[in-house]
Amino acid sequence: MWGIRLFGRITVASVAACLLLAFGTIDPVWSRGAARVSPKHAAASKHRKVKLAALNPTALTLEPASKSSRPSAATCDPSKFRIVVDVGHTAESEGAMSARNVPEFAFNLQLAQQLVERLKAEGFAEARLLVTEGKAKPSLFRRVAAANDLKADLFLSIHHDSVPDSFLEDWEFEGKKSHFSDRFSGYSVFVSRDNPDFRTSLSFAELVAKEMKAQGLDYAQQYAQPVMGRHQRELLNRETGVYRYDELIVLKRTRMPAVLLEAGSIINREEELKMKSPERQSIIASGVTAAVKAFCDPGWAFLGPM
Repeated sequence: MWGIRLFGRITVASVAACLLLAFGTIDPVWSRGAARVSPKHAAASKHRKVKLAALNPTALTLEPASKSSRPSAATCDPSKFRIVVDVGHTAESEGAMSARNVPEFAFNLQLAQQLVERLKAEGFAEARLLVTEGKAKPSLFRRVAAANDLKADLFLSIHHDSVPDSFLEDWEFEGKKSHFSDRFSGYSVFVSRDNPDFRTSLSFAELVAKEMKAQGLDYAQQYAQPVMGRHQRELLNRETGVYRYDELIVLKRTRMPAVLLEAGSIINREEELKMKSPERQSIIASGVTAAVKAFCDPGWAFLGPM
C-alpha cells in the first residue's frame, strides 16, 4: 500500500516489456490510455528483470474481455459473475520495496495471477486480471475506468504491505543496502464508505478477512494504533482485521463493490519469505476464492464445496 503514498519510487517504463510475452492461462485486461513499450527500451530493461525474476512473475498476453450483463450477487451464476482482480501498482511505479529489494508490483502480479487461475478453475470464467500501465496516480484512475467499463460485479485490488519510512531500519542483502522492519506483519482488508455500494463492499471484505483468519493467518493490527499517526485507520472488525480507508481512489471511484487486500508485509524479513512462497500464495488464493464463492452463493459458506 505504501506505494500508493510513495509516488517517488518510480522505475523506467521499459520494465513492462518483460510482462508482454506469451502466457496461455490468464488473459489480462490492460487499462486504457497506457503507453506501450518501444523496442529501443527493451534492452534497457534487462537490469530491472532481476528484481521481477526474484519472484518469477509469469509473462502475459492481451485478450479483450467478452461482454456480458452484470448479474446480481443474490442470483449469481459463477460462469457469468465478473470479478476484476486488480494488480496493485505498475511496472513503472512499483509500490513498496521489500526487505530484499523486490518491488511490490512483482508480488502483487504473481499472487493476482494465481488467484485468477484458481477462480477460473472453480467456475468463475469471467474473472479478469487487471494490469495497469503508467505512472502512479494516473494509473489509479485508469484502473478504475477499466473496471467500470467492464461492468464488473466485484473489484478486488491485490497489494503487499510495508510501513511508514520512520519505522525502517538499515541492513544489507546480498551486498546491497536495503531497509526492513520486523515490527509488524499480517494481512489487512480495506473498504471505503465513499464507495457507492459500501454495504456490499463491507460484506465481501468480511468474507475475505474471515477466510484469511480461517487459513490460520493473523491480521496487521498496527493500523488501529496511534503510533501510525496519519496512517491510522478505523478498525471496523477487531476479530478479522477489516479497516476503513475512505480516500483510496480504487475503492471510492469504482461503481461496484470494491475491496483492497494487503496480503502480508514484504518489509518484514520473515514474512517476505512466506509471501514469496508458492505455499502461502496458494493459501491466500484459496481463501479469497472461498470468499468469492460465499459472496456469490451464501449457502456455500455454510455447506462448503459439494
